[in-house]
Amino acid sequence: MPPPQPDVLADALIRVPRHTFIPAQGWAVPQGSGTPPAAASGYWIDQHRDPDRWWRAVYSDTVIVTQLDGGRTELTPANAAAPSSAPSCAASSPLLVTAGLRHLAPRPGNRVLDIGTGTGWTSGLCAYLTGDDALVTTVEIDPDLARTAAGNLARCGLRPAIVTGDAASELPSSDGESDGLFDRVHVTCGVTDIPYVWVEHTRPGGHIVLPYNPPVGRLLRLTVHEDGSATGRFGEECSYMPLRSERQPQRPDEGATRTDTPPRVRSLDSASDSDTESLLHPAPGLQVLLAALVGDEPWTGASGSVLLTDGVSRAVVENGGRLTQTGPRDLWDEAESVHRAWIRRGRPGLDRIGFTVTPQRQYVWVDDPAVPAVRALDETPDARPAVGASLG
Repeated sequence: MPPPQPDVLADALIRVPRHTFIPAQGWAVPQGSGTPPAAASGYWIDQHRDPDRWWRAVYSDTVIVTQLDGGRTELTPANAAAPSSAPSCAASSPLLVTAGLRHLAPRPGNRVLDIGTGTGWTSGLCAYLTGDDALVTTVEIDPDLARTAAGNLARCGLRPAIVTGDAASELPSSDGESDGLFDRVHVTCGVTDIPYVWVEHTRPGGHIVLPYNPPVGRLLRLTVHEDGSATGRFGEECSYMPLRSERQPQRPDEGATRTDTPPRVRSLDSASDSDTESLLHPAPGLQVLLAALVGDEPWTGASGSVLLTDGVSRAVVENGGRLTQTGPRDLWDEAESVHRAWIRRGRPGLDRIGFTVTPQRQYVWVDDPAVPAVRALDETPDARPAVGASLG
């Protein structure tokens, strides 16, 4: 099914204007920083004190944070800028919102489930694109956010069904349909472990669009099949706040101690040195595989060292190629193994890499949706997979 025509989406953006869903005060983070809102450079907007700046932020490709720490921390300029504060609601980047809706492809008459109501903007856009707000149900875990979203939507003349609850464990049925299924499921929070209940509530042939959210997220469009599985491919890189049940502290600082396991130290050879650069700037296909099979991708710390961590195990490559690994896993060795396997398979890009969800498991794959990447990339096919076993 082709996506909505650009003029239809453009009309939706006019008819359901973003400014209706933005509070008078917020923390604006320009898109493209590549880091979550709290860690990125941002600035305070106040509609009453500086209306021009507020309007420029609202109608630019800017994330606008509207809540911190589930409402436990007051939204102020100082708190929003503090690394210890975690954004828990934001008006997403307009470009990403538009990209997600293109992948979702809602049509007039479709029944749509919107997971993560937030400010209510995407629920309103879905309501407009389906032609009837009664066709849209949106789920929000935070009662305060649900009430605010209802008011925002009402100002646009829209009243989709708003359900307060945890969409990761239980979902409402689609009203007015005997099977209670949805044609489209639109998710606005980052997810690593996709709840199968989302597949169960989607009609065969229907689509689920979500931000797949290991360390570097990507939009993922799944199509649900008659056998109860769902398969799909990755799209644009994105950064969304995680599903609340999956929220964890941000990456530890590079000096943090996570384990008492004795360190394993060695020097990287010249071949590994070249891998360090490739791993630091992975191609999109390699990036997805590292996130899925290793759980992280290398990143540069403040000291210039290269780090890789899963929160317990840790690998640090210092200037000069000295590698130190601690914890139960040798993360750097795992990342190099994935890199070598990716090269052997012809450096597959996103056109060859996808994701499968079944009632029993979910996994990233290369070329064949029935074969987990952990098996397809294993250097010794008959051996037990050394990395990413939980995905296979």
